[in-house]
Amino acid sequence: MHPIFGRPRRLLAYLGASLLVGLLLAAVLNRQGLDWLEALALVLPACPMYAFACLSALYVCLAAPLKTTSIQRVLTTSALAAAIAATVWLVLLRAWYGVLDALPVVDFDSARYPPQVPFLFAAGVLLFLLSLAVHYAMLAFDDVREAERRQLLAEVRARDAQLLALRAQLDPHFLYNSLNSINAMTGADPAGARRMCLMLGDFLRQTMSVGSRRWIPLAEELALAERFLDIEQVRFGARLRVERHADETAGACRVPPLLLQPLVENAVTHGIARMLGGGVIRVDVARRDDVLSIAIENPRETDGRPSSPGLGLDNVRQRIAAVFGDAGHLDAHPDGDRFRVELVLPCTTSDGDAAWGTVATGTRGER
Repeated sequence: MHPIFGRPRRLLAYLGASLLVGLLLAAVLNRQGLDWLEALALVLPACPMYAFACLSALYVCLAAPLKTTSIQRVLTTSALAAAIAATVWLVLLRAWYGVLDALPVVDFDSARYPPQVPFLFAAGVLLFLLSLAVHYAMLAFDDVREAERRQLLAEVRARDAQLLALRAQLDPHFLYNSLNSINAMTGADPAGARRMCLMLGDFLRQTMSVGSRRWIPLAEELALAERFLDIEQVRFGARLRVERHADETAGACRVPPLLLQPLVENAVTHGIARMLGGGVIRVDVARRDDVLSIAIENPRETDGRPSSPGLGLDNVRQRIAAVFGDAGHLDAHPDGDRFRVELVLPCTTSDGDAAWGTVATGTRGER
């Protein structure tokens, strides 16, 4: 089916344009000897019919596409098709003029029609060529839109592949650290190690259920982070203390799953585990209009020894860039005897991508 028939507005506009062309042709015919009534009666009904005949220009365009057809062939095909269409146009007009001449209502003089044939033939050729140009432009526009759609689809698939690769990188890293923690407890506290294994199994089941989803509420993400900290608390006991301050309105904001788990894991591994007396991990969540702020702090050593870059921070930073672009950022930096990681993300309460606002890009921390 021709594309114009699928859009009622386009069809009405096309018919309106054909009537306007009929008025212009009638004006020219009037200047060439026909009176207004005769000129209008001749071309005004015939123009919409010829307009539908000109829709066949689409198939001429498809038979001789500009991308793969030589200019000479395009011109030859277009000229031949225009001549055939103009001939059909003349036959149509001649038959219609005969009908009008036979009607007793208006006096039509058949002798005035033949001198108009060259002009009407030229008009038919020009109108068909105009239809060809419009159809070529329409096909080119559709090609551009299809190319944009394919490019967008490729970008989405590339981003999804990147996110899957980052998740695949994160999972063995998390399991490696967890198994090391359990191994450290097997000799000193076998019961605690068993309890930690059970809690780890429950935690992994939960992460598998949310891992298949693209977005989860922040409240659910915070609950997973707390479950992880509960597991680590079996290992560290009183050395690990957690303070939580969360804005209730922020819980509905959607975030990628397991975004915070690497950050709290880093806070334990690079903070609590290296401090003889342990310390406090502080989690602060705030929402300001459509901007979500999540800060995680942990104690740090201040003896001047350099700390190696953590996989968790790089992983989260790359995921934020892939999902939010410039609208989200992660800022990580030491603050005296504390290390602070802050995420600034756009807040949306519906699944799917959104038109994020622009947020300044954060600086990279030392970890």
